[in-house]
Amino acid sequence: MIKAVVFDMDGVLIDTEKHYNAAWCEAARMAGFDFKREHALMLRSCDVQLAEKMMKDIFGAGFDYFAIREVRRRLVAERLEKYGLEKKPGIDEILAFLHKKNIKAAVATATPIELTLQHLEKIGVRNQFDKIVSAKQVKHGKPAPDVYLYACEQIGEEPSNCIAVEDSPNGIKAAYAAGCKPVMVPDLTQPDEEIQPLLYAVVDSLVEIRRLID
Repeated sequence: MIKAVVFDMDGVLIDTEKHYNAAWCEAARMAGFDFKREHALMLRSCDVQLAEKMMKDIFGAGFDYFAIREVRRRLVAERLEKYGLEKKPGIDEILAFLHKKNIKAAVATATPIELTLQHLEKIGVRNQFDKIVSAKQVKHGKPAPDVYLYACEQIGEEPSNCIAVEDSPNGIKAAYAAGCKPVMVPDLTQPDEEIQPLLYAVVDSLVEIRRLID
């Protein structure tokens, strides 16, 4: 029985992954690296220590991950100032449906909690969630299960009774490892052979989650 739905934020609730992708590429190229879209995709929702290791393994010890990430943060902020913060389709409908069904809603994101709250406030849904948590509040970020385990603990539900809505492989792996039911709403990529076996379902939009519950 589904008692809660836990949402990732970037790429699921807000259309920001395209900006992160572009900003990672620009920031790394500014630092002199032949950084491509595929490398940026690897970093979606990824734990920073793991991300640093992956990038150094690819580009060498000279890849200053944290310095490049600071530039990326500035570039993302500039892009959001220019293009605005776009809601993903179906947010309001799915949240209204969950409230009507007395099913809890939470957010478990890799984004720092302060920025998460700002973004959710800006798109008008901050108060629609029972709990909002960040991977920065736990020991290990995605793909480790920590943030999903923490979210489930905070809302008082067993992971097996929770759908976890994700768009990235790191997020799917985290949700699966936590014992949640991972549902992918593809954003920049479709599920690959590695991710497919971990999925409870794949849906085209947030609204389609209703049929998984009904």
